[in-house]
Amino acid sequence: MSEDVYAARGYGAKGVGFGEKPGLVVVDFQTGFTDPAFPMGGAPLVDRALDNTVRLMRAAKAAGAPIIACVIAFDGPKGAPHWKVPPVLDLLAGTTGTTLDPRIAAEGPDVVLTKTAPSIFFGTAAGAILTRERVDTVIVTGCITSGCVRASIIDAFSLGFRVQVPEDCVGDQDQAAHDQNIKDVGRRYADITTADAMIAKLEEWRTSNSR
Repeated sequence: MSEDVYAARGYGAKGVGFGEKPGLVVVDFQTGFTDPAFPMGGAPLVDRALDNTVRLMRAAKAAGAPIIACVIAFDGPKGAPHWKVPPVLDLLAGTTGTTLDPRIAAEGPDVVLTKTAPSIFFGTAAGAILTRERVDTVIVTGCITSGCVRASIIDAFSLGFRVQVPEDCVGDQDQAAHDQNIKDVGRRYADITTADAMIAKLEEWRTSNSR
């Protein structure tokens, strides 16, 4: 019933679409969120998202689309916002939890940024880099769907990019939170798609630009 209320008021009435040039952002696939040895690591949805993102990174690299990855890390407690998640504050620069997951690092992202806030765009050069590369369509991957991924989607939208979110390339600690946030950003800010659909789009874009 609530979904009908949103639709009746025009939410999600049209798609964002794929523009002239894509770029891929990879949010917080770092060991602190992917390795079960860490308090926040090892969620099955995050692991699924990481595996699919590796496939997507390979397609983006083959197509010549820029790839920006990020990790969250702090120089010390005074460099961090007022997080309500104590394990986040353990992610100090230079510690193991702030390194890219080896599966992501092995794919060689073009740029790796460090951030201290949820969004990959807040206080970083991500937006400027994508603009310099003439990107108009941002594919958002990473974790956590309801936190840093959602913040990155909203900032990409706010910066004027077309936003594509492959649902199986983002992950959360909780399935319900994942599903609810995917549905909500799909109503407002982004097209919700899949890794396979984005890989096909990247191949289509590569082919059209190699003529």
